Amino acid sequence: MDKRVIFDFEVDFTNGGGIQGQEFRLDIEGDDISDEELAKYIVKDMRLLMVDEVRILHKKIISEKHKRKPAEEDSEK
Repeated sequence: MDKRVIFDFEVDFTNGGGIQGQEFRLDIEGDDISDEELAKYIVKDMRLLMVDEVRILHKKIISEKHKRKPAEEDSEK
């Protein structure tokens, strides 16, 4: 079975304001992912700019089928 991570996050921006996500789910490779890797993924995938701080909260790894196609399949289109 594939692994996914469920977590909450908070992002603060250097120019003020922020965003939050609750019970966000993400496909992962392997059995774990660090908070730092999750933070980098959120910033890159959401194309966020002027990020000051990212906090990962309530992280839990679960066994669940992946929802996204692998990156190589996305780039072939």
